[in-house]
Amino acid sequence: MGNQMNKTMWIWVVILVTLIAVALLAGLWAASTFYNPQFSWRQLPRPGSNPGDIEFYYIAKTVVSTLNIALLSFLTLTYADIYRKTRSQFTIGLLIFSIVFLLKEFASNPMVIRASGFALFGLGPFALLPDIFEFVALTVLLYLSAKY
Repeated sequence: MGNQMNKTMWIWVVILVTLIAVALLAGLWAASTFYNPQFSWRQLPRPGSNPGDIEFYYIAKTVVSTLNIALLSFLTLTYADIYRKTRSQFTIGLLIFSIVFLLKEFASNPMVIRASGFALFGLGPFALLPDIFEFVALTVLLYLSAKY
C-alpha cells in the first residue's frame, strides 16, 4: 500500500513540475514574441481600452493552451497504457478523444499560429475563456484517469 502511494505521489510531482516548466517556458516565449510596442493599435487606442490588453491575452492564451497540450499528452499516454493492459473498447474512445483534443490545441495555440506566419488579432478575454474551462476539465479528467 505504501509503495503504491509513493508511486502515485511521484507521478503527481512529475506532472506538476512538468506543467510548471511548460507554463514558464510558454510564458517567456509568448512575452518575448507578442509584446511589441510598435503595433498600430497602440498609437490610436479605442476609448475605454487598455493598449496592453492584447498582449496580455495572447500571453495568457499561449500559457493555458500549452498547459492543455501537456495535460492532453499525459492523458493520451495514460489511455494508451490502460488500453495496453485492458484492451477495452471504451479506452479506445478515450484515446481518440484525447488525440482529437490534442490536435485541436495544437491548431489553436498562438505559438503554432505565429510560427505558421499568420498574424494574431483577436477577441480579448473571449479567446481565452474556453481554454481555461478546457484546462479545468482536463485536470479533472487526468486526476480521475490516474486514480484508476
